[in-house]
Amino acid sequence: MTTPETTDYPGLSFLRYVLESIVDDKAELSIVSTIDDLGVLHTVKVSDRDMGKLIGKGGQTVKALRTLLRLIGGTSKQRINLKILEPTV
Repeated sequence: MTTPETTDYPGLSFLRYVLESIVDDKAELSIVSTIDDLGVLHTVKVSDRDMGKLIGKGGQTVKALRTLLRLIGGTSKQRINLKILEPTV
């Protein structure tokens, strides 16, 4: 489930838009954003069946997302990282 944030972190609205378009289980989608010394960290959790779609063939989808987030971070002069949590069994 995506929760509205009080502060709009750089890249959050872009990431939310893309992930809601990719995943089937929108209720299981969770994005938590934090800011620390290293920059902005977006932590994403999706359902088991959507994990393959998020990562993509050979990791190409998640790699492209990380590249685009770095470009967004460059315009806002912040480092943006993407972390994907593995589903728990």
